[in-house]
Amino acid sequence: MLLAVDVGNTHTVVGVFDGERLQADWRIATRREVTDAEFGVLLRALFQERDLDSGHVDGMIVSSVVPNLSDMLTAVGRNYFGCDPLHVGPGIKTGMTIRYENPHEVGADRIVNSVAAVARLGAPVIVVDFGTATTFDVVGPAGEYLGGLIAPGLGVSAEALFDKAARLHRIDVRRPQRIIGRNTEESMQSGLFHGYAALVEGLVHRIRAELGVDAPVIATGGLAPGLEAELSILDLVDLGLTLDGLRLIWEKNCR
Repeated sequence: MLLAVDVGNTHTVVGVFDGERLQADWRIATRREVTDAEFGVLLRALFQERDLDSGHVDGMIVSSVVPNLSDMLTAVGRNYFGCDPLHVGPGIKTGMTIRYENPHEVGADRIVNSVAAVARLGAPVIVVDFGTATTFDVVGPAGEYLGGLIAPGLGVSAEALFDKAARLHRIDVRRPQRIIGRNTEESMQSGLFHGYAALVEGLVHRIRAELGVDAPVIATGGLAPGLEAELSILDLVDLGLTLDGLRLIWEKNCR
């Protein structure tokens, strides 16, 4: 079995593969102060909950945007699963040429998502990942990673509005009944929800214009399902995209 771990700023996604089949996956909060003992015990408990034998894990791959957790995850692999994790970063095989000016600056999850997107939809392709930040990653017609965009995530945008506007209270960000709000709460919901949908659609249209081709769009990330019905530009929503990309990269390096 392969253990795949994607560490984001807000959530960590863990998946267990038996060959190409995803047997189980979990989304847990990212804690920067967590120890290898705490995380190792948590993972073993999650395995037991799904009747999975952690002793059958013979490979582990990690992508992380939180650098100070890398050593902790290496210790978890060695001490709890008996294997040294493969960390996604410079020097590993992805099968994709990176055209970023400084490839070391590209978040590991962005490359992982792009590899998985090409496997699903071919190239060119655009990946939109709705996380703490919303990232747009672009793979050109030749299958090369060209770059992308980074925008504040919907949750970050909402928190900034609540923090900076003294008379606006916190609300649940969801689709309101109408565009034109008739009270403060509706007005905020409409501005946040529809405004964010318009941002995503507008940026995708501009990316396509610069590419010169109507590249398909695949979305992932925890907020993707809530926006799916509102975004006509989406061809596919795949919450397991990053985990599948990790599996593909592991196979390129370890088989």
